[in-house]
Parts: sequence; structure tokens; C-alpha cells
Amino acid sequence: MGSNGEQPPKPWVQTPLIRSAALSLEAGCNIYLKLETLQPSGSFKSRGIGNLMSKALLSHPPSKPVHFYCSSGGNAGLACVTAATALHRPATIVVPMSTSALMVQKLKALGADVVQHGMHWSEADTFLREQLLARDEGGVYVPPFDHGDLWEGHSSLVDEVEMQMRGLRKEYDGIVCSVGGGGLFAGVMEGLERHGRLRGGKRAEVKVLVMETEGADSLNFSLREGELRRLDAITSIATSLGAAQVARKAYEWGQRPEVQSCVFSDAEAAMACVKFADDERIVVESACGVSIAPAYNDTLHTLLYPELSDEEFAEINVVIVVCGGSNVTLKVLEGYKEKYGRDERVITKFHSRRLGTREKLPMKARKHSGVPFVMHDRVQHVELEDEPPCDETKLPKKPAIGMMEKVEVDKQVQEFGKVVEV
Repeated sequence: MGSNGEQPPKPWVQTPLIRSAALSLEAGCNIYLKLETLQPSGSFKSRGIGNLMSKALLSHPPSKPVHFYCSSGGNAGLACVTAATALHRPATIVVPMSTSALMVQKLKALGADVVQHGMHWSEADTFLREQLLARDEGGVYVPPFDHGDLWEGHSSLVDEVEMQMRGLRKEYDGIVCSVGGGGLFAGVMEGLERHGRLRGGKRAEVKVLVMETEGADSLNFSLREGELRRLDAITSIATSLGAAQVARKAYEWGQRPEVQSCVFSDAEAAMACVKFADDERIVVESACGVSIAPAYNDTLHTLLYPELSDEEFAEINVVIVVCGGSNVTLKVLEGYKEKYGRDERVITKFHSRRLGTREKLPMKARKHSGVPFVMHDRVQHVELEDEPPCDETKLPKKPAIGMMEKVEVDKQVQEFGKVVEV
């Protein structure tokens, strides 16, 4: 395989697009999941990196053996190794010393030559370029997010969504994706533009919600500052989003009128992963969970379609890119639940529409129609979940009273033993 024109095997696959009944009920609209978790590497990175490596192989002189180099201990590194294996070529991954033992083990298990150097990514990348790549005539550098071939590969996701939604005889109105370095976002925007889905295009406009976590919000920071800026440090648990500065192309796309940038807490991203595992039996890392969180914390409506009534919003079709990620285990999710399950923002924002139909009731009905209830403090309820049911001494002394739809009172009493949420 090389410049003789023989096409190398494609290192990525078409992934399913499925409607999630659970998330649709939570969000109040139709949620479709683009399951990039099923890519060979476990994340969307297989598309862009696979495309870049395939094109490099075709353009490389067949007389020189190709060796791929990537400086990522995360999903980009895994995608590079997976694609290299599919292309029957070797790969060297240089990672900083801070890379988790779990990821190093995964890279080695896939057959990569793993080198650990430096305290952070930039030092590892400099070592790769100056000490390894510079000495290998057949070496090909594989960047994690900032390259046109990567964006082209990621844009194939939109091609598939277009085809799959046509197969369902439906249109899609919005798409949600995470932003780290901006490669996925740039690819999604490129695909939407190609299909005439941006403002001024030939087809119905699609809104784009791009999600980041606090402490890894380099795109949002740049948009707020009005110029491409670099974060001083990455402090979020969502390390896969940990690019101190996004690609310039991503920043440019972020200024489009169709795009809404939003930042959630680590707790919201983490607990979205926990709830998603319960609802869909799919395990994803927090960098992906932050894009799922808007369906759980009742913000998808207000972020993308604040002008629509509940009834109108219920007809909207939104695609969430479940970008995947491999830096997660069941033990990690258990840790998230223990650490963030009682976080104030999670408790106050992660409610369940499954308790009743109040969100679809007219506003007047919500205010005046119902039965009396006594509402106990939700935080104290969470703290008492494991306490003996006979211990009533810890209940709030002055519980709230009010009116609520009878069906919701019944549901909450059945699930919690008391009313815990208005």
C-alpha cells in the first residue's frame, strides 16, 4: 500500500444512530445517540486519525517504510495504534509521565511502542518531534486534533447522520458534541456546511451545542475573551478535553450564529456518565458525559430552543454525539457516584421527568391543579437513603407544603417514600 494507488483498509466504521427513549423522556424532546463508542478505538478519534493516516500512507513513497508517531496518552493515541494495526504499520506513542497506568497498559496491549517523557503533553510532543520523528525518514506525525485531514474524517459522522435520519424519514434540528482541542467540532461543522445545514444553506438549519467542563473550557474562554486564548492550566477531571488552546479553526466555527457554547461542572459531566450507564448500559468517560448532561439537567431546551413552548420542543430531534473514550471503568463510575452524587448542582438540576407529566402541562395547570403535599428536603433525603426507615428524628422540622399533580405525588411517594421535589 502506498503511492501505487491501492486503497488501504478504512480504519473506522459506520456507527449506529438510535433514538433513546430514556433520554428523550428526560430531555423533553427526541434524543438520538450517535454511538461513536463503537469505533475500533472506542472513540470518534478513529475517523479523523484514521483518515489522516490512510491519506499519508497513499502519498508516501512505497520504497520507504512508514512509521506513525503520536504524542497522546489518551484517545488519540489509542486511535493511532488501532489505525496503524489496521494499516499493518508500526506506531510509537510518546506520553507524559502523568499518563495513567490504565492508558499506558491499553496502548501496549494494542501493540504500540510506548515512550514516557516529560511532565505534560507539550514536553512529550517536543521530544517526539525532535528526538524520534526527526531521525526517521519514514516517520509520519499524527496530530491529535489540529489538521484538515482530521476534520475531514470527523465530518463523515455528519454524512452518516444525514443518511440515517433519511432512513427514519425524519429531519434533525440540533447536534450536541464535546470540545477538547476542537477537532470533532470542526469536523461536524464542516459536514453540516457540506450538506447545506448552516445558515444560508439550501436545507433546514441545524443548531450546534458545544460542551466543555469547567477547567477545560478553552473554547468558551476564547469566545468570551473575543480572541484565541490559552488556559493557564487544565483542572477538570475530563482530561480528554484538556487542550489548553483549541484549534484556530474551531474558534472560528465557534463564532457562527448556529453555535452555542456551554460549560458544565465536573460533577454534572460525571453524574451524566453514571445515569447514562444505568439508562443505556453504555460506559463513557466524563469528556463524553458533558455532552449527555444537557439531556439530564433540563437545559437542552433553554440552551438551544428557548423560544419554543414545551409542546413545540417535544417535536424537536436532537443528535448527541456519544464520542466515547477509554479512560473509564466501572470502578471510576462508582467513584463518580460516591464523590458527586450529592453535589448541589446535581441534586438541584438532575431531576427526572419520569416522575410524572408536569412538564407537558399548561402553566396554569401547573400552578393551580393538584393535591396537597409535604415536601421533605432533598439533600437530607439523599443522606438518609441508607438509614433505617423507622428513624424519623432526622427529618426536617418544618417541611414545605403546597399543591402538586396527584400522579406526581403518587410517583414520588412510590419511589422515595415522600415528596422530595416540586
